[in-house]
This record gives sequence, structure tokens and C-alpha cells, in this order.
Amino acid sequence: MAEQENTTPDPLEEAFNAPAAEGHPEAESVESPEEAAEAVEAELQDAVEAESADAALAAERLDSLLRLQAEFTNYKNRTAREKEQLRLFVISDLVGSLLPVFDDIDAARKHGDLQEGPFASIATKLEELLGKQGVERFGEVGDAFDPNIHEAVLQQPTDEVAEDHVSMVLRYGYRVNDRVVRTAQVAVAVAP
Repeated sequence: MAEQENTTPDPLEEAFNAPAAEGHPEAESVESPEEAAEAVEAELQDAVEAESADAALAAERLDSLLRLQAEFTNYKNRTAREKEQLRLFVISDLVGSLLPVFDDIDAARKHGDLQEGPFASIATKLEELLGKQGVERFGEVGDAFDPNIHEAVLQQPTDEVAEDHVSMVLRYGYRVNDRVVRTAQVAVAVAP
């Protein structure tokens, strides 16, 4: 039996190949060069506007990010300062509590009781440890009198020390960095 050819045309194929079919490249109308230039210019303008909007959004977000970064840096610096102030306050409070012990150590040194031995070693270690934390003893004979850090208890006529200088230390003063914990009690030299 001979195979029979299908001679009926496919309606889809005919519709697709027809030049007047909608969507067919040959069916579209050809634009004039002016219209084509205007279309390209309109597309370019739309692209520029979209790019400018994106750039504005990016600039806004960058500004926001920079402000947030500055805020965080300020927060970090502020907390570091507060932490250091708290540390100095705690050390100052501790030194204030230990002042009677320091006075006893100074009195023992003046009397020669801390020349040698385990107590002399302990006193030295304590002073070194607190010195590393910023604790400083002040009020030595010969220092210029400063009413901010010295408490003048008496005036002493003497030729050994210049006038308005410390001639005798009755009690040492202590400070932690720039904060005075206790003023030094001193005698101030005056002309004889």
C-alpha cells in the first residue's frame, strides 16, 4: 500500500508565514529616521533618569552609612573615656583607703624600721605596684609651694631652703595621674 501524502496545509504554518500576520517582522511598519532617533533618545533619557535615581539612592545610603560609622566611633571613644575615668576613680578610692597605711610606712622609714627585712620588701613592692597604676607621692623638701597641692600648716624661717618653698614635710600628698587624692601638709620657708 502506498503511503498517501498529507496535502492539507497546516493553518498555523500559513498564519505564521503570512506577511500581514500580526507580529511578523515584515508586517511591522518601518519608522522614519527622525522617529527612530527620538525613540533612541527617549530610551537614553529613561536610562539616564534611572541611573541618576540609583546614584541618588546610593549617595543617600552612603551618607547614612558614614553617619552611622561616625556615631559608632563616637560611642567607642566615649565608652573608652568613661572606662578610663572609672578606672582612675577606683584607683583613687583605693589609694584614699590606703592612706593610713602609707603614713605608717613613711613613719617607719623615718624611724629606720624599714631599712631591711621582709616588711621593707613588702612596702617597696606595694609602692612600685601603685606607681605602675599612676599613683604618685609628692611634697618633698625644696619643692616650690603650690597651694593647689600643698597645705601650708606653718611658716618656718630658714636659710636652708629658698623662700616660698617647702622647708619641711609633715605628711606626704598623693595623686593618681592629675587627680589629687590628698594634699601634702608642709611647712613653708620664709626669710629669717
